[in-house]
Amino acid sequence: MSLFLGIDSGTQSVKAVVYDAESKRVISDGRASHSLIKNLPSGHMEQNPDEWTQAMDIAILQALDKVDRAAIEGIGVSGQQHGFVPLDESGKVIRPAKLWCDTSTLDECGLISEALGGEEQSIEKIGNRILPGFTAPKILWMKRNEPQNFSKLRHILLPHDYLNYYLTGEMFMEYGDASGTAVMDIRTRSWSIEVIEAIDPCVEDYLPALSSSSEPCGNLRPEISEKYGLSQRVMVSAGGGDNMMGAIGTGNVLPGVATASFGTSGTIYAYNEKPVLDPRGEIAAFCDSTGGYLPLMCTMNVTTVSEQFRALFQKDHDALSDSISRAPIGSGGLVLLPYLDGERTPSIPSGSGVMMGINRNTLNPDYMIRAAIEGVTMGMNFGLKRLRELGVTTNEVRLTGGGSRSAAWRRIIADVFGVTVVCMKEDEGAALGGALQSVWCVLRNCDPQTTIESVVEGATSLDESTRLDPNESAVSRYEELQSFQSQLSQTLETVFKDHARFK
Repeated sequence: MSLFLGIDSGTQSVKAVVYDAESKRVISDGRASHSLIKNLPSGHMEQNPDEWTQAMDIAILQALDKVDRAAIEGIGVSGQQHGFVPLDESGKVIRPAKLWCDTSTLDECGLISEALGGEEQSIEKIGNRILPGFTAPKILWMKRNEPQNFSKLRHILLPHDYLNYYLTGEMFMEYGDASGTAVMDIRTRSWSIEVIEAIDPCVEDYLPALSSSSEPCGNLRPEISEKYGLSQRVMVSAGGGDNMMGAIGTGNVLPGVATASFGTSGTIYAYNEKPVLDPRGEIAAFCDSTGGYLPLMCTMNVTTVSEQFRALFQKDHDALSDSISRAPIGSGGLVLLPYLDGERTPSIPSGSGVMMGINRNTLNPDYMIRAAIEGVTMGMNFGLKRLRELGVTTNEVRLTGGGSRSAAWRRIIADVFGVTVVCMKEDEGAALGGALQSVWCVLRNCDPQTTIESVVEGATSLDESTRLDPNESAVSRYEELQSFQSQLSQTLETVFKDHARFK
């Protein structure tokens, strides 16, 4: 028996799965939650990295409790992208990590972008715009706002890199997750000296050397080996960001398939053999964690919105789905711009929620809930349409995340996207992706010609009972609503900026 651990450390919890490479199935799992730091100023979203490691310990031990630990050969770690983990000379965390959803760095984005010559030059030089979610402006934010902490800075890691460091003692960064820092030129797969100089020249010494995603990070530290009851020979793969690992875990390693994750945030991405640069900067030009590329759209408001409405009307998940089904397509003209936490795509970090079309008929829970679900789904579709405009093919969209578990929501997704959608049998795609990448890493150690496609084949299964084709009449209706939502968003963009001073 050959067993592999896959870890996914997200914004709310850590999931662990044990994957059996012989039977090609997950045979055990574990989970532990962690929390955001409360009562921070608006726009600040932070976590203590020690909570990640504590939760990872619990999740791993839960998963290992049901299997033969001697059969574990490798571990692969997935983590939330873009977070800034600052370490001092001894490798200790200096301050809490600023997360992907932290939007406090608008000024720093402007400063770095200006140093590069503006947004168009930023895209030309590194492949991406400088956005608040990315890591680069977070580093400059610490320099400008916490100079004492910046003076202690000696190592810069991303969340999944920090977990790898905890497991192995090695500071390692692979191309996939690194491409989301806005410090890396995604075409040359090297650190951008111009971005580094825009932050501080010393940052070049604080970044790890970049490594191929097919290379191992290292082996378990003796203390970790003893804690988990695993051999020190267990290999820890490069790992990657949650989207990169989610691509592997949903079989998205060849052109033609897109993955849409309806979680706290929403992402849509598709494998590509060449870089995909968006001159408008709406699609992130990322590398994947297998040696290819992963053009990606991200929205910040998905299940955060549905959960707010569920709590507002005191409904459980089944009742929420019933409400969606009772209201008509288009919610009687009720439209929600769902920017409860600002928005990344379209780029409106100072945005807020706007509901239009309230009248005597639509001012009821069913219509408002459906409008919320349609609003976040059209927000996702904004990115899918842009991917298609850039030449990325999407014959099928594979769904993951909590939102995709609702049959009523899946129907809206198929009709808004205008393409066949289907869920995965194993919904923990990022954790499974971590396990599969570790299989690839271990096999490549014996045979460098081993491909990720051969590892993924048969390991990712579709839940055919969830497959839905779009309804043509509904597709037409949603195309009209999509156009209106985009128009409304553009019209209110300057209003959002003016309104931000009242927060």
